[in-house]
Amino acid sequence: MPLTASQAIALILVTLIWGVNWTVMKIGVGEMPPLLFRAACLWVAVPVLALFMQWRNIPYHVPKGERFKVFRLAAVNLVLWNSLIILAMPLLSSGRAAILGYTMPVFAAIAGAVLYKTTMQGRHFIGMAAAITGSVLLLWHEMAALAGRPTGVFLALSAALSWGVGTQMLRHTKLSMHTVTFTFWSVLLGASVISVAALLFELPAFRWPGTVGWLAVLYNGLLVLSVAQVGWFLLARELPPQASTLGVMFIPVIGVFSGVLLLGEPLHWQDVVAVVLMLLAMFSVLWPSRDGSRKQGKPH
Repeated sequence: MPLTASQAIALILVTLIWGVNWTVMKIGVGEMPPLLFRAACLWVAVPVLALFMQWRNIPYHVPKGERFKVFRLAAVNLVLWNSLIILAMPLLSSGRAAILGYTMPVFAAIAGAVLYKTTMQGRHFIGMAAAITGSVLLLWHEMAALAGRPTGVFLALSAALSWGVGTQMLRHTKLSMHTVTFTFWSVLLGASVISVAALLFELPAFRWPGTVGWLAVLYNGLLVLSVAQVGWFLLARELPPQASTLGVMFIPVIGVFSGVLLLGEPLHWQDVVAVVLMLLAMFSVLWPSRDGSRKQGKPH
């Protein structure tokens, strides 16, 4: 299935915005307690999405028969993922958190096989192997440190599991509403639930962030949880699961390199090899196959 222009743009935006955000989140949780930081980001995104919907005349209405579907999908894709990964951020470096979070394609593949009996082509297995090998290389110099941070590792892997399962759920759930409508209600639910958790567990530790902290909140609210979130839901709903999950595997690479540039984290030869492998993983699922072209009556 070849990418359309809108899907290609969405993939590029999601990759760049989310890739840099691992460093931004690390800065943000240094300024505020993690759940409070994430709640603030989500509440910034809510009016941004609402204004966009007003501008484009996108309806807020969710059909009655789809309301529970939206709640279920939002709980797994947004509430669980955001809560778990943001709690892991203070315990891990930005690069480690990014790599562990993007083990998601492995969990998505397992969830697809177990829950939905999905099948994968040979090149998808090649892409999965390249992605896993690239992740291992990116973690090459972090293994000893990770062994001393079991809670952070557990939270990050649990977040990846929830996102992988959620991606398969999203792909296999029929929704008639606009993608932005679904994103708006998902973000609103996430903001509400995470705010309650933050008030219950983090209010005594609250402190006003400095300028850098507010910039991290704005970056997340204006770009990560609005523009990129809509882009991701578009990809997850329209592309095959292998393409939507492995297609964003370049994000942890950007996360590692942004940490190198902005936080002074070291760079090793394994990181460079990992970049090549991640690119291989992306091309293995995004490049149109000859069989696919033939089935669609396209020249090959």
